[in-house]
Amino acid sequence: MIGERTGISGTFEPRFLPVRNAFAAAFDGRPRMGAALAVHHQGELVVDLWGGVADARTSLPWTSGTSTVVFSCSKGVMSILVARLVEAGRLEYDAPLTDIWPEFGACGKDTITVGDALAHRAGVSAPRRGVDLARALDWEQMTGLLAEQEPLWEPGSGYAYHALTHGWLSGEIIRRVTGQTPGEFLRETLADPLLADLQLGVPAAQQTGIAHLEAGESLLQHARSSQTAAQPGVTDWPARALTLGQAFPQELVGDNDGFNRPDVRAAEFPGAGAVATAHGLSAALSSVVHDTATTRRLDPSVLEQAVRVRSEGAPVFPAPEPWSRWGAGFQLDSAARRYVSPDGFGHDGAGGQTAFAEPLLGLSAAFLTNWMEAGDDKRATGIIDALREVVAP
Repeated sequence: MIGERTGISGTFEPRFLPVRNAFAAAFDGRPRMGAALAVHHQGELVVDLWGGVADARTSLPWTSGTSTVVFSCSKGVMSILVARLVEAGRLEYDAPLTDIWPEFGACGKDTITVGDALAHRAGVSAPRRGVDLARALDWEQMTGLLAEQEPLWEPGSGYAYHALTHGWLSGEIIRRVTGQTPGEFLRETLADPLLADLQLGVPAAQQTGIAHLEAGESLLQHARSSQTAAQPGVTDWPARALTLGQAFPQELVGDNDGFNRPDVRAAEFPGAGAVATAHGLSAALSSVVHDTATTRRLDPSVLEQAVRVRSEGAPVFPAPEPWSRWGAGFQLDSAARRYVSPDGFGHDGAGGQTAFAEPLLGLSAAFLTNWMEAGDDKRATGIIDALREVVAP
């Protein structure tokens, strides 16, 4: 165990001391925060750290087995699953989405490819008519809604972040090809072979080890600003992409709301609802770039397709720089999210989380936290900078 004075527990290889220190620094001034960090290098778990509280309401400590909702890091997991289908010859990125999902071609969306849908180019980043939580929990209703909806912009002509709807697109791709739900395919393809604590849809009876999420003041302020800027009669499509209308609060969490709700955690929300430990999520990313005892790394030719830039620059709905870049679902290195090297890929999660892999370095990492912030949040960036110092000086 590591120094009780800092409240950080776990293990790390000595050369990763700068990474451990960056993780400890993330807790500064955040007494209600819990977090974990895992790093795999050349297939070995070289950093496995945790600290703080899993539930500040009860002072329940974060332990090695604490899992948390990973928000949009889920998209990186889903992108791995789709890539495995491409590798198996069961799917092609450049094939029309209607080849496997004919209903999606309604209202001029028939030109969209599988890769377009994963790269936020499908034109359905938010529902035209707001939906409530009951409908959001119904898979058939949500996939049917997206399939029949008139796109918000000409499909394929640009991109806008599909914050939640991305999950129904990627998840339905998997369901149509495999006949399995995305949660079942995740378990079969990644979680069970890797013995990784990584789930999509956690039964209520098994949720006792999941951290309670809290919105920090920066996230609360961001949500208030968004509500203040709202204009009557004008739909803020990026805001609705997060809330779906009435299904979720702008912050995505509340004391007993949003992704703290047992029914939400029990449902399969592939765009934002995966639940994992840091070492489970890092193991999943590591399996893409390094062989394990039970899995082989993704074929390099498929990985090259998966991380080819498909969306970059200004989005359809105006947003301030820096802007992200996207491959086939993977968030790529950009000014909005620097990884250890320009070849890094993965995905950030709402509130400050990140998980990524580095193919040339044989590296993966996952930083997860239940203390959600917005704006200039340097926690993950500090950890990534420290990793760069150690493995890619």
